[in-house]
Amino acid sequence: MNTTLFATSTKFVTNSTMTIVESWFIPLDILAIITLSLAIILAIIFLLIIILDKTCHTVPMILIVNICLTELVCGSNTLAMSIFTLQNDLKQIEYQDSLCIFRGYFSYTACGIHCYSYLLPAIYQYMIIVYPTRLFWQTARTQIFLIGLSWIVGFGFPILFLFIGSIIYDVDNQICQVPLRLSFSIIYAPTCVYIIPVGLVMIIYLKLVRYVKEMSKRVTLANNLLRLQRELTLVRRTVILVMILFISGFPYSSFAFLSFANRAPKYHFRIAYVFVNSSMLFVMIALCKFTDSLQASVKKFIKLPPNTAIPIMT
Repeated sequence: MNTTLFATSTKFVTNSTMTIVESWFIPLDILAIITLSLAIILAIIFLLIIILDKTCHTVPMILIVNICLTELVCGSNTLAMSIFTLQNDLKQIEYQDSLCIFRGYFSYTACGIHCYSYLLPAIYQYMIIVYPTRLFWQTARTQIFLIGLSWIVGFGFPILFLFIGSIIYDVDNQICQVPLRLSFSIIYAPTCVYIIPVGLVMIIYLKLVRYVKEMSKRVTLANNLLRLQRELTLVRRTVILVMILFISGFPYSSFAFLSFANRAPKYHFRIAYVFVNSSMLFVMIALCKFTDSLQASVKKFIKLPPNTAIPIMT
């Protein structure tokens, strides 16, 4: 019996021991919780407005709903991670709970589906501009299928981390993530989450810019050229949203490269997630600003006078 008690006590000490807490840890934890909570609230509000306002029941708004939904999923998981970090910092302990690895896996999943949610509007606008007669790509069924496919990819690619045990508990940063060091996992994750979707969006935008310039040189009806320019404006707005995500992920990428030479700062995840968490709130604000139908519905919802400008998104 004494042996059993000793083993239990040893296990508890191993799983929950004292750790050093810097003075700036808790303020950053609280800031993360506040910004993520605001982003989640905005995502919920936008989803409810789109559902209740029949003028928003269009094919392009399906893609906006997907962005809001992925923001909600990503923000909720990151909020749970931030609360876990704050609890450990307040108690000044290092402790890995039973859900830590799952939150780590889900963080890559949520970030992946969120980034791919910006690729889908770019593909939609590309098909409308370059192939306007191919109505198959403009149907709600096709967009829902592509959304489902992006979610399958998002949930699928991080499963590898669970099989090879890449996600571990980082005591200094109080988080379960793939450690930043030269490895297949740390190259594989950013490639799937950031490089592929962001790179494809930029390629689509550049191809559309070239296409519109070529069309403007030809003898084209003025209304057709105006339509192309308006559609290109929508793609440009999507690129801006993606660039917000890209900039927010730049510190993480920089620390990953520095880790190859063992020069990454000790609290790299804490610093990187400051930018990631803040970007979620900025993205939701920008999404409302750039989506005229959503902006009009929000103004209607809060009883503000409508904008007299003609909206360019259906």
